Amino acid sequence: MQPNPVNQAAKNKERAEKKPALASVIERNNRTIIRLRMKAARERSLQDKIADAITSFSGRMLFVYVHVVWFVLWVLLNTGQFGVPAFDPFPYGLLTMVVSLEAIFLSTFVLISQNRSSAESERRADLDLHIGLLTEHELTRVLQMLDAIQEKLGIENDVESDLADLEVETKPEDVLAEIERLQQRSAAGRSPTK
Repeated sequence: MQPNPVNQAAKNKERAEKKPALASVIERNNRTIIRLRMKAARERSLQDKIADAITSFSGRMLFVYVHVVWFVLWVLLNTGQFGVPAFDPFPYGLLTMVVSLEAIFLSTFVLISQNRSSAESERRADLDLHIGLLTEHELTRVLQMLDAIQEKLGIENDVESDLADLEVETKPEDVLAEIERLQQRSAAGRSPTK
C-alpha cells in the first residue's frame, strides 16, 4: 500500500514548519561554536582570567561610580571639616600617585586581555580562511565535474560564459597580489578597473 501523496505532503510541510531543513545544521554549528568558546575559556591561565575579570569590571559604569564616590570622599576628607586631619591636602599628591598607578595597571590588564582576544580572533580568521579555501576547492571540482557531464551530454558552452575561469583553481597568493595591485593603482589615483 502506497502512502497518500496528499497526507505525505501535509506531513512534510508540518515537519518543515516545526524544524526547517537548515535548523539542524544551524543548531549543530551553534553547539560547536559554544563548545569551542567554552573550551577556550577553560584553557585560559589564571593570569588571563584575572586580567579579563579586572578589564570587565573596569569597563562598566559601576567602576566609574566607585571612582566618583572615592574622589569625592577623598577631597571632602582632606578639607579637614569632618574631624579627620588632612592626610593628602590640595593638590592631592597621594591621590594623583594612586590614580596614576591604577592607570598603569589597568592599561596593562586591558592590553593582556586584548592580546588574548586578538590571538583568538586570529585563530578564527585562519579557520575562516581554511574553510573558504576548502569551499572554493570543492566548488571548482563541482564545476569541473559539471563541465565533464555537460561535455558527455554534448551540450555546448556559451561563448561568453566565464565558466572556464571559474573552473581554474584559485590561489590565495594570486588573489592577494591582485588586491595589492588594485590598491596601489587606487592610491596612485588611477582607476582600479584598468
